[in-house]
Amino acid sequence: MKNEQYHLRVNDKYDFQLTHGDAAALDAVAHAPGHFHILKDGKSHAAEVVSFDTRSRTFEIKVDGTFCKVTIAGKYDELVEKMGLNAHTGRSVSEIKAPMPGLVLDVLVKCGQAIAQNDPVVILEAMKMENVIKSPGDGLVKNVVVSKGSSVDKGAVLIELE
Repeated sequence: MKNEQYHLRVNDKYDFQLTHGDAAALDAVAHAPGHFHILKDGKSHAAEVVSFDTRSRTFEIKVDGTFCKVTIAGKYDELVEKMGLNAHTGRSVSEIKAPMPGLVLDVLVKCGQAIAQNDPVVILEAMKMENVIKSPGDGLVKNVVVSKGSSVDKGAVLIELE
């Protein structure tokens, strides 16, 4: 863990490599939640974490009054990117289909509702187990095809999106 490398991208244009040891060696003192005093090369800096998106691992920070956007990627994030597996994040879809046959226990969305990738949309019972069906992409619910208590086959359209 101490030698694990992290890739930092600042303002979508500057790239840096940082190890866990580098970060631990930084002379930083938190004086309030999200507020830090940092000593670097004999100079004092005031830093504030303005926002943090855990999903994208993106920080918006302010250092000495200057705003920066910092995105952090670890070895697994870089592996996923190299394999091209992140190409479908945030994608839009037109239909959400049943991955298996089952009984609709609940419909969690309604027409006109905006949904994002991984939002739960339907609870489907299959083989005595409850399965939460999540949206594979972003969209607006155009039509809810199924209702509570209905049976569905594998591949049946549950929700239509626009």
